[in-house]
Amino acid sequence: MSKKILKTGILSFGMSGSLFHAPFLNEHPGYHLTAVVERTKKIASKTYPKIKSYDTVDQLIADEDIDLVVVNTPNFTHFEFALKALRAKKHVLVEKPFCVNSAEAKELFAEAKRQDRSILPYQNRRYDSDFLAVKKVLDSGKLGAMVEAHMRYDRYRYHIGPKIAKETPVPGSGLMYDLAPHLLDMAIALFGFPLEWKKYTGQFRPKTQVDDYVHIHLLYPKGVQVFLTMSMLVVQPQAAFVLNGTKGTFVKQRTDIQEQQLLAGMSPGNALFGIEDANKYGVLTTIAENGEKHTEEIESVKSSYINLFDDVYKSIVEGIPYPITEKDIIRQIEILEG
Repeated sequence: MSKKILKTGILSFGMSGSLFHAPFLNEHPGYHLTAVVERTKKIASKTYPKIKSYDTVDQLIADEDIDLVVVNTPNFTHFEFALKALRAKKHVLVEKPFCVNSAEAKELFAEAKRQDRSILPYQNRRYDSDFLAVKKVLDSGKLGAMVEAHMRYDRYRYHIGPKIAKETPVPGSGLMYDLAPHLLDMAIALFGFPLEWKKYTGQFRPKTQVDDYVHIHLLYPKGVQVFLTMSMLVVQPQAAFVLNGTKGTFVKQRTDIQEQQLLAGMSPGNALFGIEDANKYGVLTTIAENGEKHTEEIESVKSSYINLFDDVYKSIVEGIPYPITEKDIIRQIEILEG
């Protein structure tokens, strides 16, 4: 018996669609990259000659051949387009942020149940080599009892970008909805749901209309503190992950290489894809009972977003639970909006 092939359509072929979705859908044997929406430039066929290119979202959603719709449009459109796709009896994969408020998210999950379809969040940073290294160390117990964790997203973009949906005060704009979904998902994946949280935002770039600095403080049981920081004005990026426990410290830079390789034209099927440079491994320092310190490099595992699409396939076709749950997403958005 042949395996089911999920015929898939992508709602936008900008950086997200062309870099983070199409190459993996094309590589994974469980999918057929069927269609894309290209409102202006028709370029997808240069890489995927048999792909159908639609002018509008409604045209793609109306395509009866399509089983799965990837919603990777501006943040404030996610709810509208995901709802349309569900009501057209499509499965849906939604880019972060899943929605701009928790009421919309709850409605989408409810509609998916009514339509007997899957709606799944695309949280690709759970599949990065740097995050996987952090999880490996945390799971090993070598840090002892957790005390605190610091996670950062540092960028330097002094000038206002051209994307209206990100740089103007519309629902879902600013760093809170651009980068916080990544760090919040990582925190939830590593530590679960916080007991309480506080958020701080700032606007520092000249003439900015949206937050370009975000700091979120999460408080966990037993007093564990988790600090999430995102900034558009860090000239020298700091360590992306610093975990301190009663018996050790782990420091890891943001070193996942997939985006860099994809921009260079490397296929996810390349044997070198997702392999981190050895000189970028994280550093674990532990202390023995006699006070002697031991330092070791923690080798990162090979990463690939093909594993995310494999989890999506297994969830839709085989009924295997998806790693990012409805509760994960609802709590994430409650923190974003609260």
